[in-house]
Amino acid sequence: MQLWCILLAAGQGSRLASATGGVAKQFLCVGGEPLYLSSARTLAAVPQMRGMVVVLPQEGFSLHAAQLETLLAEQPLGIEVRTAPGGARRQDSVAQGLCQVPASATHVLVHDAARPFVSASLVARLVDAWTDGCGGIIPGLAPTDTIKDCHDGCVVRTLDRRRLMAVQTPQLFAAEVLRRAHQWAREHEAEATDDASLVEALGACVRVVPGAAGNHKITHPEDLAMLTPPRPNRRHTIGFGYDVHAYGGDRPMVLGGMPIPGAPAVRAHSDGDVLLHALADAILGCLGAGDIGEHFPDSDPRWEAVPSSVLLDQVLERGRQQGLSIDHVDLTIIAQIPRLAPHREAIRANVARLLELSSHQVNLKATTEEGLGFTGRKEGIKAVAVVTGSVPC
Repeated sequence: MQLWCILLAAGQGSRLASATGGVAKQFLCVGGEPLYLSSARTLAAVPQMRGMVVVLPQEGFSLHAAQLETLLAEQPLGIEVRTAPGGARRQDSVAQGLCQVPASATHVLVHDAARPFVSASLVARLVDAWTDGCGGIIPGLAPTDTIKDCHDGCVVRTLDRRRLMAVQTPQLFAAEVLRRAHQWAREHEAEATDDASLVEALGACVRVVPGAAGNHKITHPEDLAMLTPPRPNRRHTIGFGYDVHAYGGDRPMVLGGMPIPGAPAVRAHSDGDVLLHALADAILGCLGAGDIGEHFPDSDPRWEAVPSSVLLDQVLERGRQQGLSIDHVDLTIIAQIPRLAPHREAIRANVARLLELSSHQVNLKATTEEGLGFTGRKEGIKAVAVVTGSVPC
């Protein structure tokens, strides 16, 4: 089986617009990434998966595609990933995705990004149930309520729920059959709410396997609570850190654990990493645990010339012992010299690594004070840090 996936992330999410501030649900930030990547990472782990086409909104397509490329450069999916612009209707978006699926693909899995709780085991159930002569296999759940056919507010008839299924995605198809189904839909101007309906219209066999009760679809505002389940007995915390080092010492400049070649040397007891010192102070602020001067005094020879990453690690260990969960870090370096723009991304990436966070949870800015004060006179460097997170109550 040469399996490719079409992940539909092109919807407008109009029903949720008021609850999300206008952000389409598939782009809501969950765990530092847009929601649709949750499904992408799950589906990419399926052993038979060879590639994926992510269908993104036509409006702003280039921007969304560039964002995806950046995210995958940091944490690749391990399979080939292509992108396609969506269409006006769901089936148009699938058709656009099909154009990017290579001819070598024997099977195509179609999944809606609005179902972010999909499991690899559900896909395995579809794959294991595949037999020759099958056009498609879909997951479904039997309704537990009585279902009635109604018209103009009146019951027309009561349906036999033993023959009814509530259908989910992902849906698995023979690639050739799915292509023919969409071609048929274009020729007959047919519309359908799922791909299985089009395959059924061809007369091809579509089988049903048990779906997953937890494979919820994010549709209504109240569904958003499933994305951010409350963490019991925790409180939010914010810490602020500030540090300064003068130039003219014998410590080569290090910022965020990264050497800065050609920069002025600094005066310091440890390695003088002003950024990590401010960050460590901010984390201690989240814990209500004083400052680094109390924990690593410059009167103690144990800390002489010690890399600041070692001090930060000890502060982080204290945070782990107290149950601190860091959500976001905002850092600012203030210096007239050196020029930090060429080093900014490397510093940010290293800080994220030290904190075991996604790079999108770490923000780094560098600025000058326009010739004012001791930094403006090129006498030193300073840094500030703000850390947000939560701790047990």
